[in-house]
Amino acid sequence: MQRIVIVGAGGRLGAALTREYGKELSVVGFNHAQLNLGAPEQLRATLGGLEFDALINTAAQTNVDRCETHVDEAFALNAEAPRVLAEICAEKRARFIHISTDYVFDGEKREPYTEEDLASPISVYGESKREGERRALEANERALMVRVSWVFGPDRPSFVDWAINQAREHDEVKAIADKWATPTYTLDLAAWLKPLAVARVGDPGYASGILHLANTGECSWQEYAQWALDCCHAEGIPLQARKIGRSTLAEMKNFIAKRPVYSVLSTAKYQQLTRVRPRPWQEAVHNFVRGLKK
Repeated sequence: MQRIVIVGAGGRLGAALTREYGKELSVVGFNHAQLNLGAPEQLRATLGGLEFDALINTAAQTNVDRCETHVDEAFALNAEAPRVLAEICAEKRARFIHISTDYVFDGEKREPYTEEDLASPISVYGESKREGERRALEANERALMVRVSWVFGPDRPSFVDWAINQAREHDEVKAIADKWATPTYTLDLAAWLKPLAVARVGDPGYASGILHLANTGECSWQEYAQWALDCCHAEGIPLQARKIGRSTLAEMKNFIAKRPVYSVLSTAKYQQLTRVRPRPWQEAVHNFVRGLKK
Protein backbone atom coordinates (compact mmCIF):
# COMPACT_ATOMS: atom_id res chain seq x y z
CA MET A 1 0.00 0.00 0.00
CA GLN A 2 1.29 3.44 -0.97
CA ARG A 3 2.27 5.63 1.98
CA ILE A 4 1.44 9.33 1.63
CA VAL A 5 2.21 12.27 3.90
CA ILE A 6 -0.08 15.32 3.78
CA VAL A 7 1.42 18.55 5.13
CA GLY A 8 -1.29 21.06 5.94
CA ALA A 9 -3.88 18.44 6.91
CA GLY A 10 -5.88 21.01 8.87
CA GLY A 11 -6.50 23.20 5.82
CA ARG A 12 -9.25 23.16 3.23
CA LEU A 13 -7.44 21.01 0.66
CA GLY A 14 -5.22 19.11 3.09
CA ALA A 15 -8.19 17.90 5.12
CA ALA A 16 -9.93 16.66 1.98
CA LEU A 17 -6.83 14.81 0.79
CA THR A 18 -6.25 13.23 4.20
CA ARG A 19 -9.83 11.98 4.43
CA GLU A 20 -10.24 10.82 0.82
CA TYR A 21 -6.84 9.14 0.48
CA GLY A 22 -7.18 7.51 3.87
CA LYS A 23 -9.96 5.34 2.41
CA GLU A 24 -7.50 3.41 0.23
CA LEU A 25 -3.94 4.45 1.09
CA SER A 26 -1.78 4.68 4.19
CA VAL A 27 -1.94 8.37 5.07
CA VAL A 28 -0.21 10.46 7.72
CA GLY A 29 -1.43 14.04 8.00
CA PHE A 30 0.26 16.93 9.81
CA ASN A 31 -1.51 20.15 10.74
CA HIS A 32 0.19 23.39 11.76
CA ALA A 33 0.29 22.48 15.45
CA GLN A 34 2.04 19.21 14.64
CA LEU A 35 4.48 20.50 12.03
CA ASN A 36 5.72 24.07 11.79
CA LEU A 37 6.63 25.02 8.23
CA GLY A 38 8.76 27.83 9.57
CA ALA A 39 11.07 25.46 11.45
CA PRO A 40 13.30 23.61 8.94
CA GLU A 41 14.99 21.59 11.69
CA GLN A 42 11.59 20.31 12.86
CA LEU A 43 10.63 19.40 9.31
CA ARG A 44 13.79 17.34 8.93
CA ALA A 45 13.54 15.72 12.36
CA THR A 46 9.88 14.78 12.02
CA LEU A 47 9.75 13.75 8.37
CA GLY A 48 13.25 12.30 8.25
CA GLY A 49 12.20 9.48 10.54
CA LEU A 50 9.19 8.49 8.45
CA GLU A 51 9.02 6.08 5.55
CA PHE A 52 6.73 7.29 2.78
CA ASP A 53 6.29 7.11 -0.98
CA ALA A 54 4.89 10.59 -1.58
CA LEU A 55 4.44 13.89 0.22
CA ILE A 56 1.87 16.51 -0.76
CA ASN A 57 2.40 19.97 0.70
CA THR A 58 -0.84 21.94 0.90
CA ALA A 59 0.35 24.25 3.69
CA ALA A 60 1.24 27.91 3.14
CA GLN A 61 0.72 31.43 4.38
CA THR A 62 -2.29 32.19 2.18
CA ASN A 63 -3.39 35.47 3.76
CA VAL A 64 -2.53 37.68 0.82
CA ASP A 65 -2.66 40.95 2.74
CA ARG A 66 -0.71 39.62 5.74
CA CYS A 67 2.10 38.63 3.38
CA GLU A 68 2.52 42.31 2.41
CA THR A 69 3.28 43.26 6.01
CA HIS A 70 5.04 40.03 7.08
CA VAL A 71 7.44 39.49 4.20
CA ASP A 72 9.97 37.34 6.07
CA GLU A 73 7.20 35.05 7.29
CA ALA A 74 5.75 34.75 3.77
CA PHE A 75 9.08 33.69 2.29
CA ALA A 76 9.89 31.34 5.18
CA LEU A 77 6.59 29.46 4.79
CA ASN A 78 5.95 29.80 1.06
CA ALA A 79 9.47 29.68 -0.39
CA GLU A 80 11.98 28.12 1.99
CA ALA A 81 9.74 25.40 3.45
CA PRO A 82 8.95 23.92 0.01
CA ARG A 83 12.70 23.75 -0.68
CA VAL A 84 13.32 21.83 2.54
CA LEU A 85 10.43 19.46 1.84
CA ALA A 86 11.67 18.91 -1.71
CA GLU A 87 15.14 18.06 -0.38
CA ILE A 88 13.74 15.59 2.15
CA CYS A 89 11.74 13.85 -0.57
CA ALA A 90 14.75 13.75 -2.90
CA GLU A 91 16.81 12.07 -0.19
CA LYS A 92 14.08 9.47 0.32
CA ARG A 93 13.37 9.09 -3.41
CA ALA A 94 9.77 9.95 -2.58
CA ARG A 95 7.33 11.85 -4.77
CA PHE A 96 6.97 15.54 -3.87
CA ILE A 97 3.89 17.51 -4.89
CA HIS A 98 3.63 21.14 -3.84
CA ILE A 99 0.43 23.18 -4.15
CA SER A 100 1.00 26.61 -5.68
CA THR A 101 -1.29 29.35 -6.92
CA ASP A 102 -2.67 31.35 -9.83
CA TYR A 103 -1.36 34.46 -8.04
CA VAL A 104 2.08 33.89 -9.60
CA PHE A 105 0.63 35.72 -12.65
CA ASP A 106 0.12 39.47 -13.07
CA GLY A 107 -3.41 39.13 -14.48
CA GLU A 108 -2.73 41.13 -17.64
CA LYS A 109 -3.63 38.25 -19.95
CA ARG A 110 -7.22 37.74 -21.09
CA GLU A 111 -7.12 34.06 -21.95
CA PRO A 112 -6.24 31.11 -19.70
CA TYR A 113 -2.65 31.00 -18.49
CA THR A 114 -0.57 27.99 -19.52
CA GLU A 115 2.42 26.50 -17.73
CA GLU A 116 4.66 28.15 -20.32
CA ASP A 117 3.43 31.68 -19.59
CA LEU A 118 5.81 33.94 -17.71
CA ALA A 119 5.13 34.08 -13.98
CA SER A 120 5.15 37.74 -13.00
CA PRO A 121 3.58 38.15 -9.54
CA ILE A 122 2.33 41.52 -8.33
CA SER A 123 2.12 40.76 -4.59
CA VAL A 124 4.44 39.44 -1.88
CA TYR A 125 2.21 36.38 -1.64
CA GLY A 126 2.60 35.70 -5.36
CA GLU A 127 6.34 36.38 -5.23
CA SER A 128 6.85 34.03 -2.29
CA LYS A 129 4.84 31.26 -3.93
CA ARG A 130 6.74 31.63 -7.21
CA GLU A 131 10.03 31.51 -5.32
CA GLY A 132 8.79 28.37 -3.56
CA GLU A 133 8.26 26.73 -6.94
CA ARG A 134 11.73 27.74 -8.09
CA ARG A 135 13.53 26.56 -4.95
CA ALA A 136 11.63 23.27 -4.78
CA LEU A 137 12.38 22.38 -8.40
CA GLU A 138 16.01 23.38 -7.94
CA ALA A 139 16.26 21.03 -4.95
CA ASN A 140 14.31 18.18 -6.56
CA GLU A 141 14.00 18.05 -10.34
CA ARG A 142 11.31 15.37 -10.11
CA ALA A 143 9.06 17.51 -7.95
CA LEU A 144 5.65 18.61 -9.21
CA MET A 145 4.31 22.12 -8.63
CA VAL A 146 0.52 22.18 -8.97
CA ARG A 147 -1.06 25.61 -9.39
CA VAL A 148 -4.69 25.91 -8.32
CA SER A 149 -7.22 28.73 -8.01
CA TRP A 150 -10.18 29.74 -5.80
CA VAL A 151 -10.25 26.49 -3.84
CA PHE A 152 -13.50 25.63 -2.06
CA GLY A 153 -14.76 22.54 -0.28
CA PRO A 154 -16.56 21.08 2.73
CA ASP A 155 -13.74 21.13 5.26
CA ARG A 156 -13.13 24.84 5.81
CA PRO A 157 -15.14 27.93 4.81
CA SER A 158 -14.22 29.82 1.65
CA PHE A 159 -15.73 32.58 -0.47
CA VAL A 160 -18.73 30.48 -1.51
CA ASP A 161 -19.63 29.85 2.14
CA TRP A 162 -19.36 33.57 2.83
CA ALA A 163 -21.69 34.38 -0.09
CA ILE A 164 -24.32 31.85 1.00
CA ASN A 165 -24.17 32.94 4.64
CA GLN A 166 -24.51 36.60 3.64
CA ALA A 167 -27.55 35.69 1.51
CA ARG A 168 -29.09 33.89 4.47
CA GLU A 169 -28.81 36.99 6.65
CA HIS A 170 -29.27 39.92 4.24
CA ASP A 171 -31.57 40.99 1.42
CA GLU A 172 -28.69 42.59 -0.48
CA VAL A 173 -25.28 41.03 -1.09
CA LYS A 174 -22.51 42.33 -3.34
CA ALA A 175 -19.40 40.68 -4.80
CA ILE A 176 -16.54 41.82 -7.01
CA ALA A 177 -17.45 41.74 -10.69
CA ASP A 178 -14.14 42.75 -12.30
CA LYS A 179 -11.84 39.91 -11.24
CA TRP A 180 -11.90 36.50 -12.93
CA ALA A 181 -10.57 33.00 -12.19
CA THR A 182 -12.02 29.51 -11.72
CA PRO A 183 -13.52 28.00 -8.56
CA THR A 184 -11.89 24.62 -7.88
CA TYR A 185 -13.47 21.91 -5.71
CA THR A 186 -11.25 20.13 -3.20
CA LEU A 187 -12.93 16.77 -3.83
CA ASP A 188 -12.17 17.11 -7.54
CA LEU A 189 -8.57 18.11 -6.77
CA ALA A 190 -8.23 15.02 -4.58
CA ALA A 191 -9.31 12.79 -7.45
CA TRP A 192 -7.02 14.52 -9.94
CA LEU A 193 -3.97 14.53 -7.68
CA LYS A 194 -4.15 10.92 -6.57
CA PRO A 195 -2.79 9.28 -9.75
CA LEU A 196 -0.13 11.99 -9.96
CA ALA A 197 0.96 11.22 -6.40
CA VAL A 198 1.26 7.46 -6.84
CA ALA A 199 2.82 7.51 -10.34
CA ARG A 200 6.41 6.37 -10.73
CA VAL A 201 8.97 7.67 -13.21
CA GLY A 202 8.11 6.20 -16.59
CA ASP A 203 4.49 5.46 -15.71
CA PRO A 204 1.75 6.88 -17.97
CA GLY A 205 0.51 10.06 -16.33
CA TYR A 206 3.77 10.76 -14.51
CA ALA A 207 4.57 14.47 -14.41
CA SER A 208 7.18 16.78 -12.94
CA GLY A 209 7.73 20.51 -13.21
CA ILE A 210 4.66 22.74 -13.24
CA LEU A 211 1.04 21.73 -13.82
CA HIS A 212 -2.18 23.73 -13.72
CA LEU A 213 -5.27 22.15 -12.13
CA ALA A 214 -8.71 23.72 -11.85
CA ASN A 215 -12.29 23.05 -12.81
CA THR A 216 -13.12 24.24 -16.33
CA GLY A 217 -14.62 27.60 -17.21
CA GLU A 218 -14.16 31.03 -15.69
CA CYS A 219 -16.19 33.56 -13.75
CA SER A 220 -16.05 36.67 -11.61
CA TRP A 221 -16.65 36.57 -7.89
CA GLN A 222 -20.10 38.06 -8.57
CA GLU A 223 -20.95 35.30 -11.07
CA TYR A 224 -19.56 32.67 -8.70
CA ALA A 225 -21.70 33.90 -5.82
CA GLN A 226 -24.79 34.24 -8.02
CA TRP A 227 -24.49 30.66 -9.21
CA ALA A 228 -24.14 29.46 -5.62
CA LEU A 229 -27.36 31.28 -4.70
CA ASP A 230 -29.12 29.87 -7.76
CA CYS A 231 -28.06 26.37 -6.69
CA CYS A 232 -29.35 27.00 -3.16
CA HIS A 233 -32.73 28.07 -4.49
CA ALA A 234 -32.84 25.03 -6.79
CA GLU A 235 -32.12 22.77 -3.80
CA GLY A 236 -34.70 24.42 -1.56
CA ILE A 237 -32.17 26.02 0.78
CA PRO A 238 -33.84 29.17 2.20
CA LEU A 239 -32.10 32.48 1.58
CA GLN A 240 -33.15 36.10 1.96
CA ALA A 241 -31.23 37.36 -1.07
CA ARG A 242 -31.82 36.15 -4.62
CA LYS A 243 -29.41 38.40 -6.51
CA ILE A 244 -25.76 39.30 -6.03
CA GLY A 245 -25.05 42.96 -6.63
CA ARG A 246 -21.95 44.34 -8.30
CA SER A 247 -18.89 45.77 -6.60
CA THR A 248 -15.40 46.46 -7.94
CA LEU A 249 -11.81 45.84 -6.89
CA ALA A 250 -11.33 49.60 -6.61
CA GLU A 251 -13.99 49.71 -3.89
CA MET A 252 -12.08 47.22 -1.70
CA LYS A 253 -10.27 49.82 0.40
CA ASN A 254 -9.31 47.20 2.99
CA PHE A 255 -7.22 45.26 0.48
CA ILE A 256 -3.49 45.83 1.01
CA ALA A 257 -2.04 43.56 -1.69
CA LYS A 258 -2.67 43.83 -5.40
CA ARG A 259 -4.68 40.97 -6.88
CA PRO A 260 -4.39 39.74 -10.47
CA VAL A 261 -7.53 40.77 -12.32
CA TYR A 262 -7.52 37.68 -14.54
CA SER A 263 -5.89 34.43 -13.41
CA VAL A 264 -7.78 31.64 -15.15
CA LEU A 265 -5.59 28.53 -15.52
CA SER A 266 -5.51 26.38 -18.64
CA THR A 267 -5.68 22.65 -17.88
CA ALA A 268 -4.81 21.57 -21.43
CA LYS A 269 -1.50 20.05 -20.28
CA TYR A 270 -3.22 18.01 -17.57
CA GLN A 271 -5.87 16.83 -20.02
CA GLN A 272 -3.22 15.76 -22.53
CA LEU A 273 -1.31 13.96 -19.79
CA THR A 274 -4.23 12.08 -18.26
CA ARG A 275 -7.02 12.13 -20.88
CA VAL A 276 -9.22 13.49 -18.10
CA ARG A 277 -11.20 16.69 -18.62
CA PRO A 278 -12.01 18.51 -15.37
CA ARG A 279 -15.72 19.13 -15.00
CA PRO A 280 -17.19 22.66 -15.17
CA TRP A 281 -16.98 24.76 -12.03
CA GLN A 282 -20.76 25.19 -12.06
CA GLU A 283 -21.31 21.45 -11.66
CA ALA A 284 -18.78 21.28 -8.84
CA VAL A 285 -20.41 24.19 -6.98
CA HIS A 286 -23.83 22.56 -7.35
CA ASN A 287 -22.44 19.35 -5.85
CA PHE A 288 -21.02 21.35 -2.94
CA VAL A 289 -24.35 23.09 -2.34
CA ARG A 290 -26.19 19.75 -2.30
CA GLY A 291 -23.84 18.68 0.45
CA LEU A 292 -24.97 21.61 2.60
CA LYS A 293 -28.38 19.95 3.01
CA LYS A 294 -26.91 16.85 4.70
